[in-house]
Amino acid sequence: MMCEAPSISRRGRHEEALTSLIEFRDRDDFPLMVKLPVGEFIMGENEGDKFANDTERPAHSVKLSVPFALGKFSVTVGEYRRFKSDHSIQDAGSLPVVRVSWEDAVAYCSWLSEQTGRRYRLPSEAEWEFACRAGSRTPFSCGDEISPNDANYFYDEDGTRVGLSHRTPVGHFSANRFGLHDLHGNVCEWVADSWHAGYIGAPADGTAWNVVGDERRVIRGGAWDYLPRLLRSCWRDWRLANQLADNIGFRVATSDLKKLRAA
Repeated sequence: MMCEAPSISRRGRHEEALTSLIEFRDRDDFPLMVKLPVGEFIMGENEGDKFANDTERPAHSVKLSVPFALGKFSVTVGEYRRFKSDHSIQDAGSLPVVRVSWEDAVAYCSWLSEQTGRRYRLPSEAEWEFACRAGSRTPFSCGDEISPNDANYFYDEDGTRVGLSHRTPVGHFSANRFGLHDLHGNVCEWVADSWHAGYIGAPADGTAWNVVGDERRVIRGGAWDYLPRLLRSCWRDWRLANQLADNIGFRVATSDLKKLRAA
């Protein structure tokens, strides 16, 4: 029998789906996954958001019709060491893995697929934002503002240090309405898409928007050393596919939902 996330009382079209989210994992030392509801949402800038910019425009409707699951947490150092045993040996296993390129993240997904027989991948940018918003239409999934009690970031908008100045173990902060942790802050996350400087021509079905030969890859979510404005649900940026950083990690996704193993 699958584990179900706690029922969440919330009005709107996602309400019924939120009461029956399913958690599963293929093995105890592999990522814990959450099967998400499919649906339609508005991707991109929030109306009246003073920090919105052209990379988040135009706001547009995306309809996700293929069910998928997303990691409940960013991939941890401990999980990644199952793939590369000598990675960041000084780091605690419960921290989100960093110093991994987009290419490393894709390689981990391929390895995980081989190990489990389930096809894992990076989420598309649209899937990531859908999961981050969790039915919200505010700058953050928790509302119009965010605080150091909600997420791991370093400075407030006045430049005052309010954060911890380092990563926190996954799950340290509360989950969003979809039962997912740390989509705001802690570490930025690679997604599958190539970089585009706006959404004109973006897919309306939530699939990854890729350009052959473009080495620029999208990151989302913001990180432990960022300002709140860079943690907004619609914030986006890019790095080269081979780039490493101490504030970029990833989480995995799958649309291969056969034979789910209870968490």
